[in-house]
Amino acid sequence: MRILIADDDEVSRCKLEALLSKWGYEVISVEDGMLAWEALQQENAPRLTILDWMMPGMDGSEICRQLRQSRKGAYVYVLLLTSKVGKEDIVAGMEAGADDYLGKPFDAQELKVRLRAGKRIVDLEEALRVQATHDALTGAWNHGAIIDMLQMELARAEREGISTGAVLMDLDHFKQVNDTYGHLTGDAVLREAAQRMTRVLRRSDVLGRYGGEEFLVVLPGCEALDAQGLAERLRRCIACDPVATSMGKVSSTISLGVVITGKGERMGVAEVLQRADEALYQAKREGRNRVVVVTGSDLVVVTHGQD
Repeated sequence: MRILIADDDEVSRCKLEALLSKWGYEVISVEDGMLAWEALQQENAPRLTILDWMMPGMDGSEICRQLRQSRKGAYVYVLLLTSKVGKEDIVAGMEAGADDYLGKPFDAQELKVRLRAGKRIVDLEEALRVQATHDALTGAWNHGAIIDMLQMELARAEREGISTGAVLMDLDHFKQVNDTYGHLTGDAVLREAAQRMTRVLRRSDVLGRYGGEEFLVVLPGCEALDAQGLAERLRRCIACDPVATSMGKVSSTISLGVVITGKGERMGVAEVLQRADEALYQAKREGRNRVVVVTGSDLVVVTHGQD
């Protein structure tokens, strides 16, 4: 696990680095509060941090306060390292947002067990976060989370003057799969579909289960031609091979509706979803196993396979 150390005392910092590396942590070390704050603002910020209370730029308690006020990203567990060990000081540090404290000079074994407790809390918080934001069956983001991500990417696209895309997908004749083979087999088909699509997507793309047999993909910073090509790869990855289940092999296809915003275009979530839904149902009307792309006010069948 990655851990951030922020301490302006070089001797203390080096001792911490040596101990934490020995215990198997990946250590990021900085010497003042501003550098610590910058490290904690990164997308892949450490989830455990040891902050010295008294530091130049920004002290440990102020970093705690800012972290708790921002509520941005995953929870960061903070152990405040301090020579202030009076009851009032400890209360002030905890009220600022620290999760634990340790007096200087610190005992290595005490630090080790406190960090273990911190890691348990971080792991539990992560499990709860995944449970709240992910679909239990497929592992994709759930409806609420994928809509939030679409909203965030549309706002970013408008702000930065770039395009963004959304692909709404529906497994064809899925009710027949459930009726013929049973819901457990239907669940297996959904899981396999999500896994195949995840392998096709770019690292920046986000897959969510929109509901039932529908999936939504958000394509940050994606141009029209790239989105069309990606949608076709998604179509092929579902149609290419039957899904092996306990009831035998089950064939499946998917219909897709693609929407791309113009560069810097203001478009809300409701409008994007409405356009994607229209494109999806045009794909259904055209015979399924199709990709339909919205270009302006037109719906264009770009690619299709055999139904």
